Amino acid sequence: MRNRAICAALEPEDRHALGREGRIQTVPRGRTLVWEGEDAMLVANVIEGVLKLSTSTSDGREQIVGVVYPSDFIGRPFGERSQHSVTALVDSRVCLLPRAAFDRFAHEHPELEHRLLNRALDELDRARRWMLLLGRKSATERVASFLLELSHRLAESGCAGDVALDSFELPLDRQQIADVLGLTIETVSRQMSSLRAAGVIELPGRRSLHILDRARLTALAGD
Repeated sequence: MRNRAICAALEPEDRHALGREGRIQTVPRGRTLVWEGEDAMLVANVIEGVLKLSTSTSDGREQIVGVVYPSDFIGRPFGERSQHSVTALVDSRVCLLPRAAFDRFAHEHPELEHRLLNRALDELDRARRWMLLLGRKSATERVASFLLELSHRLAESGCAGDVALDSFELPLDRQQIADVLGLTIETVSRQMSSLRAAGVIELPGRRSLHILDRARLTALAGD
């Protein structure tokens, strides 16, 4: 995880210096770490777990706009307000850093700023792919794409490295998956049942999922 984290560009002594500015915090499932609209006092690196980024619509509903995994960066350096709420989907651990200290450290270490820029560009590319998914893909393609994305992102947080996982626990429930994909919970449940009936996936538990036919799942995702 350290090799993929935002601080990976730093020399060991600089990484230790940055680490001294921070602290490790456990975030139990369901707890909100950052609230939308509050002063951006902290940034964080995810060490373990999965968290959601969400925003509130004008009528008070929650919209999930992203999911972050181990090695992902949370927060808005050089910004004054938090754009999203950040809530743990499972028990998680993060390395918290005061934003002011991080901003100062980044100014003094151009390699960290460069890494931060690359991370922002990667997230922009991911957001554009997600716009394509939401705007052009069918319900089947959306669910298949989401499961493939999960299998890759969760693998990066464990010992599998770049090898996608075939078996994993879904960090989101059906309603949350529906919110992320712009679908109804009924549609998500119907699509998951259809994939299971076709022998593409297996659902051995409430949130357990096993990919039986990755090639077929990839084809259904339209990739």
